[in-house]
Amino acid sequence: MRVVLRIFKGLALLVILVAISGGAWLSVSPPELLKVGNGYAAKIVCSNVFIAGRDPDDVLYDDVQAPGNPLLRLLRVEVDRDSGRVTSRFMGLFAPNYALYRSAFGCTSVPDGDFDAAAKAVPLLPAPRVGQNDAVWPDGEGVDQAAGNAKIATLLADARLAGPAMRAMVVVQDGRIIAESYGPGFSASTPLVGWSMTKTVNAALIGRLMMSGKISYDDTHLLPQWANDPRAEIKLSDLMGMESGLAFNEDYGAVADVTRMLYLDPDMVSLPASAPLVAVPGTDFHYSSGTALLLSRIWMNKAGDPRAALDYPRDALFGPLGMTSAVFEADERGTFAGSSYLYATGRDWARFGQFLLQDGVWNGQRLLPEGFVAMMRTPTASSGGQYTQGQAWLSGPGGGTSAEFGLPQDTFWLQGHDGQTVAIVPSANLVFVRMGLTPSWLGYRPQVILKEILSTLQSAKAG
Repeated sequence: MRVVLRIFKGLALLVILVAISGGAWLSVSPPELLKVGNGYAAKIVCSNVFIAGRDPDDVLYDDVQAPGNPLLRLLRVEVDRDSGRVTSRFMGLFAPNYALYRSAFGCTSVPDGDFDAAAKAVPLLPAPRVGQNDAVWPDGEGVDQAAGNAKIATLLADARLAGPAMRAMVVVQDGRIIAESYGPGFSASTPLVGWSMTKTVNAALIGRLMMSGKISYDDTHLLPQWANDPRAEIKLSDLMGMESGLAFNEDYGAVADVTRMLYLDPDMVSLPASAPLVAVPGTDFHYSSGTALLLSRIWMNKAGDPRAALDYPRDALFGPLGMTSAVFEADERGTFAGSSYLYATGRDWARFGQFLLQDGVWNGQRLLPEGFVAMMRTPTASSGGQYTQGQAWLSGPGGGTSAEFGLPQDTFWLQGHDGQTVAIVPSANLVFVRMGLTPSWLGYRPQVILKEILSTLQSAKAG
């Protein structure tokens, strides 16, 4: 019996020693993967609490833990509403990472914990609010009841067609909302993250600058870091088509360039700006969120002084389009995260889609150069016809041509992580927004419901 007790005591001591050693290791030198996880959790909770007004526990569970790596379930998040600070720690103790709410500029990751510097990087401006204008959409938030289509509404109510964890769907035809639907806990006034749909909006901001002659497709010597370097010959058009030739690891399964950029680096531009050239610019398609950050920094440098650059999205695009809910988030140093972080309501995402449908013209005023939207619909040769010269997609989510799904050939897409899509169908004068928390591994394809919508409208027209 004494031998057994000694064994148990020895095992207990060993467990304690291992726990102490593990705790010391996690405290002194935690794995970067834990820092990335905590950075992701802090940022997502921060944005959804302060921009979308959601409950932090719901966001942590639904948006961070439920669809992700099992280790994410061990993260614990603290929200300080008074200071706007959010902290996430593994098991509530280790590898802390942070986010900070900055009002009009939403939330930013603060991986170095320097909240003061992060607060000073952008001006303190009032946060945008969803417009209260009762005019009929798109001029306001009112919906033309006469334009409503009961058959389309029935399609949106079909859970099989809507897909898992749908949060917003909006169908616009002939410039009017004909049907919309929202998931439990979400509404027409809930701002939702577009993830990589932000890239296309970022490209439109470049188009706005082109109208004033401050930037052009053929521009080279785009960043001071590339002076006296072969990268100085990269053209703006190479970046717009994801053909820069720069190395960038977009694998989200581990600590890759993209996760390091978003959650470990206070200056997100620094990583892609220092990336080596691995292919001849203009010859090789390589999807890269780093490229979108470079584009943000480039147009911000061209827009004027730092304050003018920070004001530019609202002055040049969101204001004219009436996208009153739009919050374009910036990194800790003040560069817009043009790869990922634009929040807007489903109706405001539909406004942007309608803007592209109208060839960059709004209320009779041309806001994008002639041919710019056509460029957004023109494929790059190196992408095999999938990606366009203007940060948009011709293939729908999950791949496949429009013809494979019976969709019109002129359909093009904005696409974002976890099921964010805007489809633009010029030949049908239609825009379709579908947003949610629908990871790609679930296999959901919004092309199916879009085909049903178009078929229903076509049948009604023929009848």
